[in-house]
Amino acid sequence: MNDTFDVIILTGRPASGKSEIIDFLTHLPDDVRRERYHIASFDVHDDFPMLWTWFEEDDILSQKFDLPRLHTDEQGYFKYQELWHLLIERLSLDYGKILRDAPSYHEHSTCLIEFSRGAGHGGYAEAFQHLSAEVLQHAAVLYVRVPYEESLRKNRRRFNPDKPDSILEHGLSDEKLERLYRDDDFASVAPGDSGLIDIREHRVPFVVFPNEDDVTTGKPDQLAARLESVLGDLWEMYQAGL
Repeated sequence: MNDTFDVIILTGRPASGKSEIIDFLTHLPDDVRRERYHIASFDVHDDFPMLWTWFEEDDILSQKFDLPRLHTDEQGYFKYQELWHLLIERLSLDYGKILRDAPSYHEHSTCLIEFSRGAGHGGYAEAFQHLSAEVLQHAAVLYVRVPYEESLRKNRRRFNPDKPDSILEHGLSDEKLERLYRDDDFASVAPGDSGLIDIREHRVPFVVFPNEDDVTTGKPDQLAARLESVLGDLWEMYQAGL
């Protein structure tokens, strides 16, 4: 039996601490990450780079070629609700290609799939339905919990206008953050701090990483201890379902 997760779906509001958790894990020695957190060498599949590419392409089409924008309106909102689901479908498609080309991938690697969803564009209730069966049968969910006010504070603080495409330094306007992410449905989709989420015919284990006190910023010892604890709980459920 493998001693690491195959797939972790990392979710939570924007600026909740997801990218900081990934950065922390990236800098750990492989043996420590495997022993304490049950994560092998890992790849990150985040929908933000795909989303940002759509913004850039739309700007090029409208400003340089005087053609209609394909994905977003002039205010930077998606033209179609289904585009949120398309991103999830693309993440699933990319994962399927990994397994196709490297059937033994999970003998040495964990796949981290990262995204945020607000209730205003379908929330997790709809997003999870667009994950492939391949993803779901290998997955566990880690949700980073912060209130909207904390997401707003950290979103403002991290934004670097010179690097809006940066994973660690991108941000949303206050208006967009409120419209898209004020309401979060994760607690209704997955009640409690841990348990199982029924997604189609799959029961996917989940755990909540409480980050109301922002241990992901400048508190490496607290981050390390809390992450080990919640991933330990998640690992127990994950093993039970293997």
